[in-house]
Amino acid sequence: MAQQSTEPRATTLGASCDEATNELTQIWQDLLGIDSIAPDQNYFDLGGDSPLAVQLFARIEKRFHVKLPLATLFEAPTIEGLAQILGREMPSPSGWSPVVAIQPNGSRPPFFCIHGAGGNVLIYRDLSLHLGPDQPFYGLQSQGLDGSCAPLTRIEDMAALYAREIRRLQPHGPYLLGGYCLGGTIAFEVARQLHAKGEEIALLALFDTLNWSKTELPSFWVKSYHTMERLMFHVGNILRLDFAGKVKFLSEKVQILRNRLPVWGGMLLSRFRKSSPATNSNSRILSEIWQANDRAAMDYVPRRYAGRLTDFRPMKQYRMFDMPGLKWDQLAEGGERVIVLPVYPAGMLVEPFVKHLAVALNGSIEEALHNHATQPSSPKSFAHAF
Repeated sequence: MAQQSTEPRATTLGASCDEATNELTQIWQDLLGIDSIAPDQNYFDLGGDSPLAVQLFARIEKRFHVKLPLATLFEAPTIEGLAQILGREMPSPSGWSPVVAIQPNGSRPPFFCIHGAGGNVLIYRDLSLHLGPDQPFYGLQSQGLDGSCAPLTRIEDMAALYAREIRRLQPHGPYLLGGYCLGGTIAFEVARQLHAKGEEIALLALFDTLNWSKTELPSFWVKSYHTMERLMFHVGNILRLDFAGKVKFLSEKVQILRNRLPVWGGMLLSRFRKSSPATNSNSRILSEIWQANDRAAMDYVPRRYAGRLTDFRPMKQYRMFDMPGLKWDQLAEGGERVIVLPVYPAGMLVEPFVKHLAVALNGSIEEALHNHATQPSSPKSFAHAF
């Protein structure tokens, strides 16, 4: 994997913990748009999300001259926690990894969840919390988020990279794999590649994932109808909630919209690439990753998978996507289990609806592990044992 030609050298930061706290507080206030933030307040509880986290760490690198991995935000989600890390001697980075330890503790086999089109994995934090402290949860994030190299452009290459990294943490199966939207597509290919190497896949979980190769470019009228449907689905999700739930859902959606602005800005900026000096801006990096992932999804033609998959779907789908050819039942030789959740599209990972996904996923993990424990150890037998 390509790396930056120059990396920050090992250094002990000159700033004291108090100075680092003051600097971080200013950065957090600027990015989160909050006038007063206590040192022990949690970044996620304040509304922080994945695209904003990339900007946060870019600001930290610029001010403190240290490149921290995104996983640091799971280890230290508060200002005081980050200040303590920045006050320690920072070793030279050994290389960027796509693996993010969202919740590394627990006695179960780890669940590996792959990024969506945006490339980040912070979207899975709430899901991990609802699964509980005994379920290890690792995210796989897009190559290129740190700006050190270009994003991958083929699903097969992404899957090969992620399969290697997964095996570093868990050398052999049974594996628990999944992902939302594009992440489910990549997880499907990861499962294929691991199975081809003789490994066992206990669970392949696709969250609102379609076979994008079967989709067609929509016309103007189809796009307009799709936009109207999206609004109707948001309204439908809101109407299913009590007052407190409505407030929480709306606040999360506002935050998601605010965090998408840098991506859209980067897409606009990319049209003026030759004349713009900001060739390595965070906005451009985010937009290039998003566009590369979208293109990869459309170009990927999945081949048959010898195992079984579990398809977690919203109770209603967009009309342009609600076609048999876009589903996965013809691609899974071991069969497909469909779990319909009481949520409309774009709400599966958002509070308070994410608890429904967590309950269903937890049950699927328990069933998969039970089936594995009661079946012969042969990978071939296991693939058809569900």
